[in-house]
Amino acid sequence: MPEPPGAEYRSDDGMLLELRCVLSPKTRTQYRETFQGNILSQEDAWQRALEFLFERLALSWTISGVETSGQSELLARLRAASREQRGFIRVSIREHCSEWFPDVKAP
Repeated sequence: MPEPPGAEYRSDDGMLLELRCVLSPKTRTQYRETFQGNILSQEDAWQRALEFLFERLALSWTISGVETSGQSELLARLRAASREQRGFIRVSIREHCSEWFPDVKAP
């Protein structure tokens, strides 16, 4: 079965993020549970929700000409990202969800 198409998002400083355009019903349910998360810490729930969506959607992330792909490598790169890089990811995922998954509220 061929890989579903991806959508690309670029930052002003040259980062490129490619995200899947498919989210299964099971993944959507798991995401809602993650996003509701810890009632004592909304910030923690948002961070976990962002990682969850990134892990499920990211196909590749290129920074300064160096491409990262593969689920575990991408997640490790996100965890080591600067504040500006995480901001780019958050904005890109919000834009992506509003276009491809309007029922999914991105953090």
